[in-house]
Amino acid sequence: MHEKTYGQLGETIFQETLDNGLQVYVLPKPDFKQAFATFSTKYGSIDREFVIPGEDQPTVVPDGIAHFLEHKMFEREEGDVFNLYAKYGASANAFTSFDITTYLFSATDHIMENIEILLNMCQETYLTDENVEKEKGIIGQEIRMYDDNPEWRSYFGVLQGLFKNHPIKIDIAGTIDSISQITKEMLTTCFQTFYHPSNMAFFIVGPVKPEEVIEKIRENQAKKTFSRQAEIKRFFPEEPPTVANPRVETHLSVSLPRCLFGYKEVNPGVSGRSLLEREMVTAVVFDCLFSRSAELFNLLYNEGLIDRGFSWEYEVTPTYGFSVIGGNTKDPDRLMQTIQDYIEKTKERGITEEDFQRSRKKMIGKFLEGLDSPRYIARNFTSYRFKDVDFFDTLPILQEMTLDMVNDRLRNYFLQDAQAVSIVWPK
Repeated sequence: MHEKTYGQLGETIFQETLDNGLQVYVLPKPDFKQAFATFSTKYGSIDREFVIPGEDQPTVVPDGIAHFLEHKMFEREEGDVFNLYAKYGASANAFTSFDITTYLFSATDHIMENIEILLNMCQETYLTDENVEKEKGIIGQEIRMYDDNPEWRSYFGVLQGLFKNHPIKIDIAGTIDSISQITKEMLTTCFQTFYHPSNMAFFIVGPVKPEEVIEKIRENQAKKTFSRQAEIKRFFPEEPPTVANPRVETHLSVSLPRCLFGYKEVNPGVSGRSLLEREMVTAVVFDCLFSRSAELFNLLYNEGLIDRGFSWEYEVTPTYGFSVIGGNTKDPDRLMQTIQDYIEKTKERGITEEDFQRSRKKMIGKFLEGLDSPRYIARNFTSYRFKDVDFFDTLPILQEMTLDMVNDRLRNYFLQDAQAVSIVWPK
């Protein structure tokens, strides 16, 4: 078992890689009342073409299959896994993103029993032709519900505008047609490929003892047999730096138009500390431009072009990166023109030292505040780990950031050819 201490934060992570390749991380927090555990596989909606270890030819699976499999992991012949968690007082959930699937629980008692449930749940399946067909109806209803959701439609409208080829433009749940093609055999193939311990990581934070947790997991894994598995080869189509469609429009039953726009990362391919640094520098730029304390937000709000739901997000991984900005507005075109004019003006004059320092310190404060939340730590740690990023490098990166780094990013990120806007108009 390895220990890594972060003296500035007063945290120590305990880590062990088991013989079957499973990575286990334990962050003891003796003062916490609640433990929060995640068991994650590096498998998300974009993993639609890959080579199964031991084979030569790529396998292509229907869109939405990672999310579909997540649904099925809670089902057992004897009943729903949630009933087991309830027996030991845990709250459980799961989510599928573009690049990972995570199963989690939080509890204040019976931690070891709940760890056992989580491990077994993610390493066994109960798939039948009948329950797979039944699930298509359930997920189909979910897809139809999101098809009528203006926030969801406008969000994926931006991604479909930004990306020509990358599967990130495809809804995580797939489509009615794509999930109709999913079979028990396909789900089994994806489970055996991506739910192998060497492609997964377990993390727990809370009032736990590292030796007890790791011994518990060793015992659990020793009862199971996994053949050795080589690294999974994944294929992503080449993505040009220009966007697929600079303007995506649709009509739904909304009272106000919804306008989201974003920029594609034209130079993805970074990982590790460089990726985290890019993410943090970009976040400071966005905070300086779009936060509620920024000049632009108040300008737009006072002119009635946005409401307090106006927001932004930025995501970057080694294979893609993008931002999404916006919200409800009475005049999408005027909103876009005002923002673009402001960005160009700010590029010329640069972000000021005062704004930079305020945003940087604000982000440091939010990060340190987050360390008091087991949910915040657990949900971020593994996600970053799969990108070869140490989540706890966030603080030194923010401390070492300079105004020049932020202004360079401002001038190089907001490129007209890398921008797309998605508008949902009232019917």
